[in-house]
Amino acid sequence: MRIRIVDAFTDRPFAGNPAGVLLLGPDGFPGDSRLQQIAAELNLSETAFAHPLPPGGDADWALRWFTPATEVDMCGHATLATAHILHATGTASGTVRFAARCGVLTARTTPDGAIELDFPTAPLRSETAPDGLAAALGAEPVSVHDTGPHVGDLLVELADEAAVRALTPDFAALAGLSRRGVIATAAAADPAGGYDFVSRGFFPGVGIDEDPVTGSAHTALAPFWSARLGRAELTGLQASARSGLVRTALRGDRTVLTGHAVTVVDGDLLVAP
Repeated sequence: MRIRIVDAFTDRPFAGNPAGVLLLGPDGFPGDSRLQQIAAELNLSETAFAHPLPPGGDADWALRWFTPATEVDMCGHATLATAHILHATGTASGTVRFAARCGVLTARTTPDGAIELDFPTAPLRSETAPDGLAAALGAEPVSVHDTGPHVGDLLVELADEAAVRALTPDFAALAGLSRRGVIATAAAADPAGGYDFVSRGFFPGVGIDEDPVTGSAHTALAPFWSARLGRAELTGLQASARSGLVRTALRGDRTVLTGHAVTVVDGDLLVAP
């Protein structure tokens, strides 16, 4: 079984968010424990496992994602990475439909080589900041929103970009404050700088202290910032050490996420799945 590692939401290696990608045969997924062992061995934010589905259905491939600690409902960067491998190897062409825990997702390659992902828009609900959030983050929230069942994060607006970049969270304290994690965000300090908003994502509860670039979080960031900035199409910068850009287009109950990807590792799993 081949394992690829793909840097997603970047056009250069060693940036963006690395994801493991394993394309399986039509017999389906191995047992959950083996999928989790492989994801833990790779120790990336997410590892994607996909297998082809019979023709004529609602989707072409079944897709699951695992962090080093658990399976997740939705993952943008590992979906982008999987679509990149399918197209780069000639395994699929045109629009690819994935059946996942969060519904059917689609991916297509654009003329400039980027990949567009069609994901459900996260339903935002204003929340009171839970006790301990400001202390755990190290910054006072301006507003807090729940992001719905599939994303499962707290979206935390901070005063400005500098506050987001300066965060040094207490990860142990953050772990119990939401179902998945915390997205910290603010408007871009310089609107002419190539992005409209900045974010960082912290997910210690699922084994990821800080995620380099979180595609799924942008299904919540897109409606949040589109409402404030008055535009359906925006660009977000996730300001981790690796950093990455996510272009977003809000289309009602769907959000299109666009980015590039680069394959950096192509090898073999030497243990039977």
